[in-house]
Amino acid sequence: MSEPLGSLCIVLHAHIPYVLHHGQTPHGEAWLYEAAAESYLPLLDLIGEAALHQCRPALTVGLTPVLLEQLSQPYFKTGMVRYLAEQADLAAADRSNFEHRQQADLASLALRWEKWYAERLKHFQRIGRDIPGEFAARAREGHIQILTGPATHAYLPLLLNDETIRAQLACGTATSHRHLGEVVSAGMWLPECAYRPRVENWIPPVLQGEPRTRTGLDAFIAGAGVTHFCVDSALTARAELLGTMRDGHFRAAGEAQLHWDAARGWNRSLEPVGVADDPRPPECFALVRHAELSEQVWSSTTGYPGAGAYLDFHRKHNPGGLRYYKVTDLATPAADKEPYQPDAVPSKLYEHGQHFCRQVREILREHRAMLGKPGVCVAAFDAELFGHWWFEGPQFLRDVIFTLAHDDSVSLMTAEEALRHSPPGKVVRLPEGSWGEGADHHVWLNEQTRWMWEVEHRAERRMLKRLKTLPWQTNDALRGMLERAARELLLLQASDWPFVVHSKGAVDYGMQRFAGHATRFDRAMQIAENIAAKAPIGELERIQIAEMDAHDGVFAEIDLNWWT
Repeated sequence: MSEPLGSLCIVLHAHIPYVLHHGQTPHGEAWLYEAAAESYLPLLDLIGEAALHQCRPALTVGLTPVLLEQLSQPYFKTGMVRYLAEQADLAAADRSNFEHRQQADLASLALRWEKWYAERLKHFQRIGRDIPGEFAARAREGHIQILTGPATHAYLPLLLNDETIRAQLACGTATSHRHLGEVVSAGMWLPECAYRPRVENWIPPVLQGEPRTRTGLDAFIAGAGVTHFCVDSALTARAELLGTMRDGHFRAAGEAQLHWDAARGWNRSLEPVGVADDPRPPECFALVRHAELSEQVWSSTTGYPGAGAYLDFHRKHNPGGLRYYKVTDLATPAADKEPYQPDAVPSKLYEHGQHFCRQVREILREHRAMLGKPGVCVAAFDAELFGHWWFEGPQFLRDVIFTLAHDDSVSLMTAEEALRHSPPGKVVRLPEGSWGEGADHHVWLNEQTRWMWEVEHRAERRMLKRLKTLPWQTNDALRGMLERAARELLLLQASDWPFVVHSKGAVDYGMQRFAGHATRFDRAMQIAENIAAKAPIGELERIQIAEMDAHDGVFAEIDLNWWT
């Protein structure tokens, strides 16, 4: 029997911004259908297969509230059936075309796609078209932990007002529980792993304003009933020591302890930490993403997905078509990619799966040798990496889970299990930052996106002012319009819009979506103000209201008290 070295937490963060009724392809609903077909259904297959073979996967899965809203809509469910059938038909047409051209290797691949989409369709129908319900069932069986999150994946440190942070969290947790019930854990995925401690004399990064004290995010997180979340190791490496915990008791510590108490492993990423702004017992805890291990899987250039045998994500057979070519080499132009060879993939997956497991053991072994206790290694990724971006990713996860399930030295654990088995012994004040490039906010706030934050901050101010001055508690029509404005504000705050502008992944779409929500927010607020002034609702206003309801009918049980 091997010496216990510690545990591995695999955290998969599933999120697609609200895209239903907002375009089709290449940007829009296609994002959701592709993620559901290529990532969410295969992950459910993986979890089921592992459970069947008594290899508990112990995955921690974040399902963002706005994703749950979309996956639960009848419009998505019928659209998903249509999408899978159309993809199978597209593969059949490709097969016929390849056979006509006597391209036997490509025809064989087309047949594989035809069968693959047919199987996904059968799976989707078999589970009653209910992807959230299947994840909830796996959680009830004890195979996974499900995390909640802010309503629309807002970048919390840059929101202007405390009320809007509380509203994002309150709406998010309420939505998660409405769709999934009691299986939603007390864990949360912090969007972009972005955190901000308490800040004295805080000045808004755009539009400026009077300096004021901002409460740390840990207080809002704990106030929402959440006990744990993930941060990047870049943040804990710069964390400030506040004290230690032992048997539930807090003891303050000073900087000198960093030097003489080295056995605690200060600022290392292999242990969860208590998070606070003052020397006191923490109300919530952070699990620390191991950057190097995660990068080994995440990176398309230095990580596993860049291997030549794997399916190339970028080259498609005709725009919007299926993929028939392998990576070949990262330097190979798209036009020169070689046909995909499925038979060459299993050996490469085995190689990478075993390499990953060896890395996990080595990381935990080094930690145990240094500190004399087991560590917690957190590998956190966007769930869509597995299957969508990296087609073979779910199979890679399967191999890792099956390998470590029979390894006495490493335990697969969910985040909440890791916290129970390795209670945090340190309390720290985390710095401001994210898991983005440079570990700061610049991916989301920069010269290309500053205008977006100016618009967002003005919208926050207007919303909060009108909630204080208009009699919405006693006027149903007024309350309904302000609820519409609140939905648009939530959707406006999604971190996705500045991200796709900065990354140049979908600049026009991101700007269009942001501007659209800003416009509809302004319209809803104007109509609300007119209602309060007892002005009649005209035909144009009725058309605008219908447009809001048609495009953005999410968060039906919204509560304006979240913002007050």
